[in-house]
Amino acid sequence: MTTGAPRLWITRARPGAEATAARLSALGFTPLVDPLLEIRDLPWTADLAGVGALAFTSLNGVAAFVRASGERALPVFAVGTATAHAAAEAGFSTIESAQGDVAELAALIAARAFAGAVLHPAAAEPAGDLASPLARAGIEARSVAVYESIERAPQPSTLAALDALAGVLLHSPKAARALAALLESRPAPGLRAFCLSPAVAAPLAELADAGKLGPVAAAPRPHETALLDLLVL
Repeated sequence: MTTGAPRLWITRARPGAEATAARLSALGFTPLVDPLLEIRDLPWTADLAGVGALAFTSLNGVAAFVRASGERALPVFAVGTATAHAAAEAGFSTIESAQGDVAELAALIAARAFAGAVLHPAAAEPAGDLASPLARAGIEARSVAVYESIERAPQPSTLAALDALAGVLLHSPKAARALAALLESRPAPGLRAFCLSPAVAAPLAELADAGKLGPVAAAPRPHETALLDLLVL
């Protein structure tokens, strides 16, 4: 990180925010970590009767599952590389990554043979529907809410610095909606938004059109590497 490097606001929840900050620093940017969301575990019973595999669509799903269950022998299907890495660090050994989105994860699972149902430890408001495509493929899938994301207000110092920031990174539609609500009363027409996917960018379109937010860019694939590739400032 160098003095005078472009400063970027990271809005994703911890602990993922710190990983993004490290990547930004390595690229020569100055990260501002001030999440618009925080993660809270939900009470749930880790009933694995009849479960033949686990499907994880987020780092938070992995973390919440391992805090509630000691099971590590089941095969794991992960939506992407970062989630697969988190599962490996948690002690799982049989892991496959779709390296894509929920649709690609469903296709990967449908192409594999295993006995039992797929358990999907998910958010209370999941960004994608994994159970339905699996059901259409004849695979029993159980989605269980193991965590929730709660909106949090950014620090006043972050809001005061909006006009000086080079951009804001958004990893979820919920964070984008939270930012949109903030900018309704505190416009930042010079602030550029870099979004993990078109679905994340969607809540910001009207603000950009109204001049309350600067240009909005969306990664072509929901990978953080693709998101960071947008950062040509």
